[in-house]
Amino acid sequence: MKVIVFGATGMVGQGVLRECLRDPSVESVLVVGRSASGVKDDKVREIVHRDLYDVAPIAAELAGYDACLFCLGVSAAGMSEADYKHVTYDMTLAVAKKLLDINPKMSFLYVSGVGTDSTERGRSMWARVKGATENALLALTERAYMIRPGFIRPMNGITSRTALYRFVYAIAWPLYPLLFWLFPKQMLTTESLGRAMLHVAAKGAPKRVLEPPDLVEAAR
Repeated sequence: MKVIVFGATGMVGQGVLRECLRDPSVESVLVVGRSASGVKDDKVREIVHRDLYDVAPIAAELAGYDACLFCLGVSAAGMSEADYKHVTYDMTLAVAKKLLDINPKMSFLYVSGVGTDSTERGRSMWARVKGATENALLALTERAYMIRPGFIRPMNGITSRTALYRFVYAIAWPLYPLLFWLFPKQMLTTESLGRAMLHVAAKGAPKRVLEPPDLVEAAR
């Protein structure tokens, strides 16, 4: 399987890329982002492309891939709905449409989150925008899968780029064993989430919107 990873510098993207490199079924990985990941491996080729709203200039280099693991995203904190939608919805759909034009049979896995509002009518701004993005992707291709992790434990030195999240993870660190024991079907690590996404990319899934218990099962 040949895989494209968007957002490999974020916490989820770092974990996904690590699992790609560890999985012998992954032949090669193309990393695309606005900044370099710094990862050096024989499997990895990297493109730094500043304008992800328009990937047409690098279209020739995006051909021949089986799956896209789209881990790119931003926190909605402090953003207007219009700005958040521009980053979350507009960018994601621009990338997905171009990739699927080039690779019609490609699987497209979008990292969303628990609480996403599929009705697009709820009070939570981020949840509405994520819901609209999910719905548009599901309508775009039958091989789109929405990945909705909840709490993710960072592993192997991986950290979040968001200061608030780093603080929460640091406070929760002593509680991880208890949380994983109490809620085994809800808790994920960067390792298990990466494994789950690779499994879904290769084999598909019974559902197209995958909540934490579905991802825990897929990781197994």
